[in-house]
Amino acid sequence: MTVLECVRSFIKAVNAADVTAVCDLMPKGHLFIDSDGGEVCGREAMRRGWIGYFSMMPDYKIQVQGIYSRGTVVVMIGAATGTYSPDGKLRPENRWQVPAAWRAVVRGGRVAVFQVFGEVAGQVVAVMMAGYEVVAGSTTWLSIRGCRGRGSVAR
Repeated sequence: MTVLECVRSFIKAVNAADVTAVCDLMPKGHLFIDSDGGEVCGREAMRRGWIGYFSMMPDYKIQVQGIYSRGTVVVMIGAATGTYSPDGKLRPENRWQVPAAWRAVVRGGRVAVFQVFGEVAGQVVAVMMAGYEVVAGSTTWLSIRGCRGRGSVAR
């Protein structure tokens, strides 16, 4: 599986709320970085995280409008959508959509790092896109760091 195929499969699994498929595409030491910089390390910790997130946002989707790739790093821009559903009901007034960006780093055919950028996505993407190849028909982005804490973002 190519780097882009891996990332596209990961996004497809997220959009299907298929926690098993999402986790199958993560290595044991997967690193997730949220839009506030919080980090979760480990596939099993993220399995619990995705189960909890999909219980609150059962229709969460990543809408990729542009995808950029360089080596093992894929950056996606677009929008995140969902409906906050604390009681399992999808109410229109709880529906949201925000501009977003994601960065993925693929190692060994799996998404080693997945990073989410929220409301400041446009600013982040402008800085990070320098030097990336544009991939036709793309839609999302991810990142890689070690699980031992902050580090420089790989390009």
